Amino acid sequence: MIARALHRNRSLPNARYVQLATVDGDLRPRNRSLVFRGWLEPGSQVKFVTDIRSAKAINLLADTSPHAEACWYFPKTREQFRLSGMLTLVTPESSNNSYSKARQETWQQMSDSGRIQFDWGTPGADRSDDPAAFNPPQPDEHQPSENFCLLLLNVTGVTHLELRGEPQSCYLYELVAGEWVVRSINP
Repeated sequence: MIARALHRNRSLPNARYVQLATVDGDLRPRNRSLVFRGWLEPGSQVKFVTDIRSAKAINLLADTSPHAEACWYFPKTREQFRLSGMLTLVTPESSNNSYSKARQETWQQMSDSGRIQFDWGTPGADRSDDPAAFNPPQPDEHQPSENFCLLLLNVTGVTHLELRGEPQSCYLYELVAGEWVVRSINP
């Protein structure tokens, strides 16, 4: 369902942006836009990237709630997907070999301009007046920056709203005992 929406909206660069909502250690909601980086195969894990120094990474490392929900809107087909699940942060110290490999592969798939941002100044800190802060040496395309993390959303539920038609259609997908169960619900 999501793969089909991605394909049908592939001509729109903004169709790769997803809004991710979490809750910080003070139980305040946090929302940010992230770039969809693909699926971790096999399974239902959505790939994003983040800087280990960012607030979202720091909250996850501090064992605040790993629960999250992503909202993804596809303008061409007028579809909205809400994906709920748990986040996993894959750091340079990750002991899961398949996650470490996925982190490495995701780094290598990124553009040079995407990789270099992980060596800029600390996210959320006061901006430096030094132009060199945003002009570090180009990082190694094979060796991820120490600040680079893979962020996985382990999807356990999806609400799919089709905004075309009267009445609109809405479906709830839930992962139950390893199988996806779908039911039609009121929009």
